[in-house]
Amino acid sequence: MPEIRVLLPGNEVRTYPAGITLKEIASQIRPGALVAEVNGKIADLNTRLWEDARVNLYTFNEEAGRNALRHSSAHVLAQAVLRLFPGTKLGIGPAISEGFYYDFDPEKAFTPEDLAALEEEMQRIIAADYPFERREVSREEAQALFSERDEIYKVELLNDLPEGTPITIYQQGEFGDLCAGPHLPSTGVIGAVKLTGLAGAYWRGNEANKMLQRIYGTSFPEQEELDAYLDRLEEARKRDHRRLGTMLDLFSLHEEGPGFPFFHPRGMVIRNELEQFWRQEHRRRGYLEIRTPVILQRSLWERSGHWEHYREQMYVTSIDDQEYAIKPMNCPGAILVYTSAQHSYRDFPLRLAELGIVHRHELSGVLHGLMRVRSFTQDDAHIFMVPDKITEEIINVIDLIDYMYGVFGFTYQVELSTRPEKAMGSPEMWDQATQALRQALEVKGIDYRTNEGEGAFYGPKIDFHLRDSLGRTWQCGTIQLDFQLPEKFDLVYTGEDGRKHRPAMLHRVVLGSLERFIGILTEHYGGAFPVWLAPLQVKILPIADRHLPWADEVKAHLEELQVRAEVDRHNEKIGYKIRQAQMEKVPYVLILGDREVAERKVAVRSRVAGDEGAASLSEFAARVAEDIHAKR
Repeated sequence: MPEIRVLLPGNEVRTYPAGITLKEIASQIRPGALVAEVNGKIADLNTRLWEDARVNLYTFNEEAGRNALRHSSAHVLAQAVLRLFPGTKLGIGPAISEGFYYDFDPEKAFTPEDLAALEEEMQRIIAADYPFERREVSREEAQALFSERDEIYKVELLNDLPEGTPITIYQQGEFGDLCAGPHLPSTGVIGAVKLTGLAGAYWRGNEANKMLQRIYGTSFPEQEELDAYLDRLEEARKRDHRRLGTMLDLFSLHEEGPGFPFFHPRGMVIRNELEQFWRQEHRRRGYLEIRTPVILQRSLWERSGHWEHYREQMYVTSIDDQEYAIKPMNCPGAILVYTSAQHSYRDFPLRLAELGIVHRHELSGVLHGLMRVRSFTQDDAHIFMVPDKITEEIINVIDLIDYMYGVFGFTYQVELSTRPEKAMGSPEMWDQATQALRQALEVKGIDYRTNEGEGAFYGPKIDFHLRDSLGRTWQCGTIQLDFQLPEKFDLVYTGEDGRKHRPAMLHRVVLGSLERFIGILTEHYGGAFPVWLAPLQVKILPIADRHLPWADEVKAHLEELQVRAEVDRHNEKIGYKIRQAQMEKVPYVLILGDREVAERKVAVRSRVAGDEGAASLSEFAARVAEDIHAKR
């Protein structure tokens, strides 16, 4: 029998008989593998090798392995649906970051109670251990098969496939689905599955199409992993910023303004503290703050390219028979500030920072508390510089982001996104910009992954994905290098040679959106904000009315040190007052009784350590002031 050579990671070469399956190789090399990469393409483990190949094997710990398991789970869900609800039409069922979903057009709408029955049926399909069998078919055969089943959505997908595209069907038991794969060797490899919810979803994401029902789920190789995930979900539910925002009286959302959050006094404390911190750090690092208008003429957005590339997400209005747009981004305004004066190389780097309010027309179905809104404040900055200082300025921004995230206790991972299909400017200019970003990351020694084709339409970008206390990641900071807008707006500066030159331009945000960042912080801390951010830092609890004068004196002393303090004047028992303060997640509670009044002390109870005993007012006040100053 002829033999083939297989190149494995680490440049290890092994020899196998031709026709061996990837599953057989995996059993020797990496028993937990779920899927493989052959010569750069992901493939099922049931695939046979007939010639020399480079092979990587992926377990559930890698994205390719997770996607294969969860995409296979989506097929099992569709099989269960057709068994229990025959006549249901199938949409699509991909893997997503935390699990999978499948879109259906049922004869009768699914209810939450149906999910339990579907889970049981999925378990029967998993126990049956049906092999996933891949079959390549002609376009005509596939169209005939799905037309006979009246699978109208599958037929539509088939008709939209470009000519020459390979068409494959994956079969498990009696169920077959149009799919490019890859999949697991068999249904039995799916260890544990859970259906997590129902939602509506327009077919192909288009509001003009029919609303389908989407069933969400997740799956893991082992039940213990699923249980741990469900525990994290429950913790995330408790930390949901919408729930905590109501409970702590931070913000509210109203039908009269969907996607436009209302901040309450306590929420404004957090917002103002963030803005103060932001301004302090930016002043320290040489930024100049500006403010630009919310509404600007359409001609400006046409010149910037936003009208062509971003029009569907812009709000438009008319003033004096001229068309205007409410800004979705701050950059054209910053450019007009730049053009209002002449500049020389001596002015650079010119760092213009703005807490700019922007509006974007998000679909109602994607709005989510503070995380996805229609009006938000970007902590923007636009940096103009001579081209040979690009790397230095990018490094300065990275240092700022690293410092500010560290204050909140966040770690982060970095991604570099390159030229998208629809982009302004020449490929050569994009290559130059992308290389500048790469160079800065490499100088800093930062590990990063590359997202091909995911850059902004005007330039490549570095994205910072911070990790919260539950291990979830959020894309917040970004650095975008732009050679396009300086060209479009004919930006110039006078160089050392006395001639006009084109500046380089960086767009960057650190927090991203203040609204979204407050939502992230609320969940990260579970509403228990650090002392410097807490809306109320100290709550003073007099046991009886005769203790109120000392309580007011304590409050006045703390407020002189700019500590946010409040006296609970309710005629309630002290135990109730303490529980109420705990519900409000106040960092420090001071209990005042006869002894405290007589000794002019305070009984300290902290959110972290509980009862800490008595302390003099000056000692306690100094401690809190230091906590605030150090942003502990």
